[in-house]
Amino acid sequence: MTTPRDTPASRRTRANGDGTVYQRKDRRWEAAGYVLAPGNTRKRVRVYGSTRTEALAKLTEKIAASNRGVPAVTVQGSLAAFLTYWLENVAVHHLRETTHTRYTAVVEQYLIPGLGRKKLSKLTAKDVRTWLNALRTVCQCCARGIDARRDPNAQTSRRPRCCAIGQCCRKRLSPVTLAYIHSVLKSALEHAVREEEIPRNVARNVRTGTPRPRRFNPFTADEARQFLAAAQGHRLAALFELALRTGLRKGELLGLRWEDLDLDGGTASIRRTLQRTTSRGLATLPTKTISSERRIALPAPCVTSLRAHHARQAKEKEQASPNWQASGHVFTRPGGHPIEPATLTRHFHALLREARLRPVRFHDLRHSTATLLLEQGVELVVIKELLGHAHIGVTATVYAHVRLRLQRQAIDLLGHALGTLDQPSPEPADGDDPPLCAAPVR
Repeated sequence: MTTPRDTPASRRTRANGDGTVYQRKDRRWEAAGYVLAPGNTRKRVRVYGSTRTEALAKLTEKIAASNRGVPAVTVQGSLAAFLTYWLENVAVHHLRETTHTRYTAVVEQYLIPGLGRKKLSKLTAKDVRTWLNALRTVCQCCARGIDARRDPNAQTSRRPRCCAIGQCCRKRLSPVTLAYIHSVLKSALEHAVREEEIPRNVARNVRTGTPRPRRFNPFTADEARQFLAAAQGHRLAALFELALRTGLRKGELLGLRWEDLDLDGGTASIRRTLQRTTSRGLATLPTKTISSERRIALPAPCVTSLRAHHARQAKEKEQASPNWQASGHVFTRPGGHPIEPATLTRHFHALLREARLRPVRFHDLRHSTATLLLEQGVELVVIKELLGHAHIGVTATVYAHVRLRLQRQAIDLLGHALGTLDQPSPEPADGDDPPLCAAPVR
């Protein structure tokens, strides 16, 4: 008669729910058991190991995770397949079209070539970290063969160079671009966790560091006056003046309609933005955020220039009739069609060259507005409402460029409060009053 002690280890009866462990014909050990699956169901999983202890440890880990309420992984496809599914079925319904276009470019250019062959269920933080380190150190021209695909006989300025001619340009991705690529991967894997396809987001365990903010080049007060003087007489003078005096974004300026303006009351309602999209071409979209939809006060010079612009547009309409395109936009081409954002950028740079001003981006007019308002002592909360930021921290950290003059004023204020080392501090007029101190700065 055999006893449980005499029974081989592989044949001993395990407790209910512990699963089974046995040795296969190929000498490997297999353990199988039931664990929690998505949808509050249960499924049978199988794990393998070179020894009985290894297989049993893997099964025990899965059962323990199931007991904690973590469902087992059901995805068997590659990361490339999931990213494609995520872009076409999820992100397209939750992102702005321009943002979805950028996400698609990141997925096609970086994520799929670098990590696409990995199984989604087997992707680890080490895989993500190794891939990001490679992006930091590898020349992107050589890695992606950008220059090699160009036509050597093409009569353009973008002729083959770098790896195509055997001389690496050592082009590296900026820290800001790396952080953006990492954020796209985190967003995709976060949705996989939300749908209980994977137990955790391994990309969140990888730290890329905080990139330094991009340096801006806002106009000084003298440069701003010079820019406004140069814009006088330009067909889009009202647009350039409105951009510098109110800090509106390029798309918000081009998306303005006459129905959004109250010139008698001196206000403008920002309700939409005009952008070039991949699917619809030049399209009118909602504002960037909910906070961007706002009502602002128009400066008196802007009201005057807008009235003059309206009169000029009426003459253009009369000259172009009946071919006038009634779009209702404030700023249009001579035929009434909306203005392309790229066309506005070309007009802006041409104006800078004519005025002999240093080259800046059109968006730097927005930075100039915030900086000049701050230098005049305007409260940050007022600047936030004017620019349409969701959080005042964005206004304080990104758009509040404190210039050297403000720093000098702050240092001088502290110097007057502390006095000099060889000069005693002045006695208070009343002995019961405390010594003078600098006023608190908000």
